[in-house]
Amino acid sequence: MNGPPPVVLSVSSLCKRYGETVAVDDISFEVHQHEVVGLLGPNGAGKTTTINMILGILEPDSGEVRIEEFDLAKRRSQALRLTNFVAVYSPLPGNLTVIENLRFFGMIYSVPGLSERIEEVIAQFDLDRFRKVKCGVLSSGEQTRVSLAKAMLNRPNLLLLDEPTASLDPSVARDVREKIREVTLQGAGGVLWTSHNMYEVEQVCDRVLFLSKGRILLEGDPRSLPRDHGKETLEELFIAVAREPLALERD
Repeated sequence: MNGPPPVVLSVSSLCKRYGETVAVDDISFEVHQHEVVGLLGPNGAGKTTTINMILGILEPDSGEVRIEEFDLAKRRSQALRLTNFVAVYSPLPGNLTVIENLRFFGMIYSVPGLSERIEEVIAQFDLDRFRKVKCGVLSSGEQTRVSLAKAMLNRPNLLLLDEPTASLDPSVARDVREKIREVTLQGAGGVLWTSHNMYEVEQVCDRVLFLSKGRILLEGDPRSLPRDHGKETLEELFIAVAREPLALERD
């Protein structure tokens, strides 16, 4: 009998304060191989702070982040070598061409067989006609595809996506979602995804975590979780988390 898929991310009792403000309050969760986990909640819930601690940009006040077998605090370079990241607010250098960006980041990640790997991701994300185009003149959808290609260069075991489709029109966003889902199922990694688009979350995520005031309030399958809490849709549940978290906590 097969056991559960391997854990690619383990977050244990993670906390972060800014003075008197508690941004992340003792949260614990896991992401497994081939799993897309949605990290949801209103603005200020602690999502980006959590992602920044997983990326090693912020140091937690307490708690532990493990990527595969590596404790981020003790073996930072090994842990981050297994990780990559895409966010709409973190574009690639616009004065570099697509191929220059991929080569630059591939060298940072010490990707073996870099030239061959660049050609693989260019084909995977249908970027051949843009290889000599500067990223700054590409459309939002094209830039997102280049960012995803960059993020897949090192074949990450953990892919962190912070609102990756926020600036895209619906048809391009759908294509990006399908590509990420395909890459996740085919590869050896898992995905932690933040989004305010509840339709997108239902389409992509296997499991969701709702954050409220830095704590995990709810967790479960995005397709059944609303009914479990007396709501018709995931969007209704999202609004309730934003407006009535104490009522949900009592459910």
